[in-house]
Amino acid sequence: MIRRHYWEERIHSLWKSRAIVWLSGVRRVGKTVLCKSIEGIRYFDCELPSTRREMEDPEGFLKSIGSGMIALDEIHRLGDPALLLKIAADHFPDIRIVATGSSTLGASAKFRDTLAGRKLELRLTPLCEKDNSFPGYGDRNRRFLNGGLPGFFLADTRDDREYSEWMEAFWARDILELFRLERRASFLKFAELLLAQSGGQFNAVSFAASCGVSRPTIMNYLGILEATHLVRVVRPYHGGGSREITATPRVYGFDTGFIAWSQGLHEIPAKEKGFFWEHLVLNEMDAGLRDDTPLTWRDKEGHEVDFIWAPRGAEPSAIEVKWSTGAFEPAGIRAFRALHPKGRNFVVAADLEHPYERDVGGLRVIFCPLGELIPQLLTKSAE
Repeated sequence: MIRRHYWEERIHSLWKSRAIVWLSGVRRVGKTVLCKSIEGIRYFDCELPSTRREMEDPEGFLKSIGSGMIALDEIHRLGDPALLLKIAADHFPDIRIVATGSSTLGASAKFRDTLAGRKLELRLTPLCEKDNSFPGYGDRNRRFLNGGLPGFFLADTRDDREYSEWMEAFWARDILELFRLERRASFLKFAELLLAQSGGQFNAVSFAASCGVSRPTIMNYLGILEATHLVRVVRPYHGGGSREITATPRVYGFDTGFIAWSQGLHEIPAKEKGFFWEHLVLNEMDAGLRDDTPLTWRDKEGHEVDFIWAPRGAEPSAIEVKWSTGAFEPAGIRAFRALHPKGRNFVVAADLEHPYERDVGGLRVIFCPLGELIPQLLTKSAE
């Protein structure tokens, strides 16, 4: 078993503030293995009927635990999963719980209580730079093509049937069971179109026409796909006046392997590496920036910046993503800084080994490799 030490440390850190950690992430992203790898934890698989019977009396079950760490895997399979967690948080202070599920807590009607103030949430992403202990992780082509779900990444050969079967399981176990949707064909077509057009600007009317459903239905589908982490909705940053685009988000697929599958790719063309690299950068930001959400920026003249990071109380950082350093053009960041002059500028490129800073056309720009992006962002903003 290959341990994901970074994520184990994140869980232990969250437990210092709250007794319950809600660990979400897509199917086969590694939630079960992560839970089992925590030293000293007691693991319970809530998909097993015997486990569910054991928890029919939540108070009695928690008394039998007494203290220590427990993992409640696939907890949504319980009849009232929020009740057990609420009792634990309120009456059993010596128990630390990591509970897992595919969606954000409260995304479905199964959770009648969202446990506000009692839990912290952590989304396990596909493999990131902190997971570099995985054999072959440094092979970018393998990471692009196979994706970042551990089992898919480690497979010797890429089999399209595995991705198709995963999508079927996603519908049956994560969508039908939790959200009780109808129109399977329309929903899965929408999901696959979003994967195939990953990173594009979202147009609900266009998707509604392609899938044969109404615009409100498409917006409902998008909310479900975001809650279950199949897509990442990156919303616009604005605040500089009427020149900025404020209403059109960009929607990214959750994993490069599934994007390649949806596009019918069996190798990554050189001209597409920048596209897949952008997805790895977004994945890294999701893994490392915790509660701060990456945004995007675009103006009506066509200038754009790939990502904006704007934590509360700090000036916005502008982040451009390039497969090679030489491809960077400062026009987008320059237009952004004309409206938002304070903040730092970054270029994340695949051909860098160490971060450095230099002047580019009057802009101070920090160039850094992917593994250095989060440490650089989290340092104190430059004056």
